Amino acid sequence: MRRYALAMRIAFAVLRLVAAAAIVAAVVGQFVKSLSLVPEPGVFLVNFFSFFTIQSNLIGAVVLVVGAVLAFRGRDDSPGFALVRACATTYLTTTLVVFNLLLRDLALDQAATVPWSNEILHVWAPLYVLVDWVLAPGRRPIGWNRLWLVAVYPLVWAAYTMVRGPIADWYPYPFLNPDVAPGVGYGGVLVYVLAIAAFILLMGAGVLALSRTSWPYPADPALSGAAGSPRASAPRPRESAR
Repeated sequence: MRRYALAMRIAFAVLRLVAAAAIVAAVVGQFVKSLSLVPEPGVFLVNFFSFFTIQSNLIGAVVLVVGAVLAFRGRDDSPGFALVRACATTYLTTTLVVFNLLLRDLALDQAATVPWSNEILHVWAPLYVLVDWVLAPGRRPIGWNRLWLVAVYPLVWAAYTMVRGPIADWYPYPFLNPDVAPGVGYGGVLVYVLAIAAFILLMGAGVLALSRTSWPYPADPALSGAAGSPRASAPRPRESAR
């Protein structure tokens, strides 16, 4: 069983590096293509990296690389990294759902869409990160009192977008533009933002719930970062009480 678990760690470490490389390639591919078509590269640079899709995928790539290093070393997630990884999983799952339900048939302001890049960033990378969270060994339980932290970054991003939008006369997504349809205004935008925030919290709750199960791997203290320590097998009353 121990050999199997170690083999799974190595397998997921390799998969994480491959997925991270695919994300970086997709971001670079889209960036280079779009940059070659825009008249104002400086403005485009800021706009490009203001997309939630781009930011969430880059966060995911960093998390995957760090997770690969931990897996190669045979270590479980630290408490802090477990929370960051849970957030990245939530954000990319949100990207997957929102894009495919609301944005797939809309033209976004990125000069041109690179089809293979678009599919990696909006479908395959989010799906892999979600599968990785469910199946990869090394997950650490996260307390419910940390759920609110999952929503911090999306709300900051939404606030940044709404403050910058009127100044730059640019919004990354049509549903955030109060002028996209007559009569919608900021009230309509607020409804979208609140709905997406609620969805993010719902997804975050699901991600945290998964962190609190040992499935599909039974607990094996010898494989944790504290292998060999008597404390490795001790129960965690504070975590289980949350």
